[in-house]
Amino acid sequence: MTDVTISSEIGAKIKNIRIKQDITQESLAYAANISLSSIKKIEKGEIKSFDSLLRVLRILGKLDIFQPLIEEEQLTPSEYYDLVNSAKKKIRKRASGKLNNDKKEESEW
Repeated sequence: MTDVTISSEIGAKIKNIRIKQDITQESLAYAANISLSSIKKIEKGEIKSFDSLLRVLRILGKLDIFQPLIEEEQLTPSEYYDLVNSAKKKIRKRASGKLNNDKKEESEW
């Protein structure tokens, strides 16, 4: 699908959702705090502003379609194991702080 086709499909879907919820374009524009012309453009597939799209989807209760994009990916058990082991390997070891008095050298001073 081309970008234009995808935008048109999204616009048509938004229009259908709005109509099923018995919301007018005017009331949707008011609730989303965007202009009526923006609503009309979005429904035609002319989606220029992502912010406006988010506002419309929020009012229509369809913002959850973006949930897969914002969820953190779950690690597989083997990925988690590798991550933990790589973190353990990077731990720096520090000196014990004890002086070795057995090999005390005389200073020339």
